[in-house]
Amino acid sequence: MLNEWLLDFARWLDGFSWSTQLHESYYMYAWIESTHVLTLMLFLGMLCVIDLRMLGLIFPRVPASTIAERLDKPMMIGFAIMIISGFILYFAIPVRSTQSIWFRIKMVLLIAAGINALLFRNKMRASSSSWDLDPKPPARIRLGAGLSLALWSGIVITGRTIAYDWYDCHKELPYFMYWAAGCVDEMAAYQ
Repeated sequence: MLNEWLLDFARWLDGFSWSTQLHESYYMYAWIESTHVLTLMLFLGMLCVIDLRMLGLIFPRVPASTIAERLDKPMMIGFAIMIISGFILYFAIPVRSTQSIWFRIKMVLLIAAGINALLFRNKMRASSSSWDLDPKPPARIRLGAGLSLALWSGIVITGRTIAYDWYDCHKELPYFMYWAAGCVDEMAAYQ
């Protein structure tokens, strides 16, 4: 049911002439993709510094709150532009993206990273006064930082593999892979 709804939505988006024009544009798609990657690098650069400090691996003499405070604004600007450019990239190729196992895994990881970030920020702000100057933050903060790095590593890897057609719907795959990738037509024809 969800796979059918997602595919219907993707086909609806694909019906817009802007979607096709954007995908077939000689320069625009490449510019948007480049913007997506560059802002991803900006965001991840700031995030890695914050997470590595929260793991106690770098800048042990600098208060954790100072690093988080100073890097938060450029990190969030990079994040916002990265998300907007990502939506535009999806709009350009909605059907293939919707039926990509890698895209689906990326979206699940992105949601998990968002939940982790909210929990991590709340824990950090609530307790930073007790450990801000410690070279090594408490275990729960280190866990959140480590999880953040792992999730974002997964997001980058799956985002990169979207370009490959290893598990695209037009290939002969097991039923589970058709289901996981949202290959609605192939699932219906599978016997």
